[in-house]
Amino acid sequence: MGKLYLVPTPIGNLEDMTLRAIKVLKEVDLVLAEDTRTSGKLLKHFEIATPLRSHHMHNEHKQVDALVQKLNGGATLALISDAGTPAISDPGFLLTRACVENHIEVECLPGATAFVPALVNSGLPNDRFVFEGFLPIKKGRQTRMQQLAEEHRTMVFYESPHKLIKTLTQFVDYFGTDRPVSVSRELTKLYEETVRGTLVEVLSHFTENPPKGEFVIVVGGKK
Repeated sequence: MGKLYLVPTPIGNLEDMTLRAIKVLKEVDLVLAEDTRTSGKLLKHFEIATPLRSHHMHNEHKQVDALVQKLNGGATLALISDAGTPAISDPGFLLTRACVENHIEVECLPGATAFVPALVNSGLPNDRFVFEGFLPIKKGRQTRMQQLAEEHRTMVFYESPHKLIKTLTQFVDYFGTDRPVSVSRELTKLYEETVRGTLVEVLSHFTENPPKGEFVIVVGGKK
């Protein structure tokens, strides 16, 4: 029987690629990638010649059964996303679940993920926290905001630049102006930045400085 490896890739800085990740990607029979163009550049940089196949949110449902058959036949596969750890707001859950259900071995390597450094350097309590990822775009968003307004743990969100102002504005409406927040962007990259303060202060900052890059928002829980 084969084996599935879940392999984290750098979220920006290529020096965050681990030696173990490179070794696994070189040794498996096939690499499944969210975007073969993005991952192709990564593999070329580290001189990894393993065959690459597209595996993303639009085709993963169709591929799972065939991939399980391949693994049952003895193949070793590695799953990577464009950046960070697979299945964290990226494809990976469906295939992992199918492997577990079919008693196929799954091994997840430790490595890069955006929310951990953002949480740790926020200065907010991190002994207990809740990871929300991306909020619902429309349906269920208001209900989720109302629920989170009562959350006492530190909350972690992912957000895109063109929705950051909207999300921070809604946080002010639901959580209050003085709730502490830390917003990190472009983690590990050249223009990495973390802005800390109250929700209204950080909203003002990004209103005056148009958001660029990918964001992690860390919000303090209700006191």
